Amino acid sequence: MAYGFLIDLKKCVGCHGCSVACKAANGTPVGVTRSKVLREFEGTYPNTKRVIRPVLCMLCSKPSCVEACPTGASFVNDEGIVQINKQECIGCQTCMSACPYGARYYVENDDGYFGAELNDYEELAYDANGMVPGTVDKCDFCIGHSEDGKPDPVCVKACMTEARVFGDLAEIQALAQERGGEVWMPDAGTEPNVYYLPA
Repeated sequence: MAYGFLIDLKKCVGCHGCSVACKAANGTPVGVTRSKVLREFEGTYPNTKRVIRPVLCMLCSKPSCVEACPTGASFVNDEGIVQINKQECIGCQTCMSACPYGARYYVENDDGYFGAELNDYEELAYDANGMVPGTVDKCDFCIGHSEDGKPDPVCVKACMTEARVFGDLAEIQALAQERGGEVWMPDAGTEPNVYYLPA
C-alpha cells in the first residue's frame, strides 16, 4: 500500500503541536526536527500574506535523496516510505543537499539539551530511535510506534485542528483533487505525495 498526506493550510494555526508531539515521540536530539512549521510571506507590499506551512518528509515517488546517497543507506521500503539505514549512513550529508524540502537533519553528536550528560528520557529515546552521531535523520512516519510496523504518524494525532490526514495514497490524491490541493515545489521533480489545501 502506498501512502499519502494531506495538510489543510486553512485549518493549520501554526501552534507547533505537531512538532512538539514528534519531538517527544521520536526523542530527536538538539537541532533535529522531523516535523516543523515554516512561516513564510508571499507577495509584495502592500499585497502580502503570511503562510504557515507544516513541513515533514514529502513521501516522494522519485526521492532525490535516495538517488544521491552514495552508500544505499537511504532507501524506499515496500510501502513507499523513504528510510535510512543508520549502519550504512556515513554522514556525508549528500542526501541533505539533494532534498529540496529541507526534510533531513544531521545528528552531529550524542549530546542532550543540557550537554553531554543525558537525562533519563534522552538516554532511552536516543537509543530507541536510532539517533546515531554522525548520521542523517528524517521523518519515517512513526513506523516504530506501531505494533504492526505500519506508519502511524503522531503529528496527525496531535493536530488540534485536524488539519492533517494520512492514509491510502489514492484516497489522499482524490481528496486533494476534489478540494484544490497541490504539492509544494512541483518543479523539483521528486513527485511528492504530501498535498496542501490552500489557505
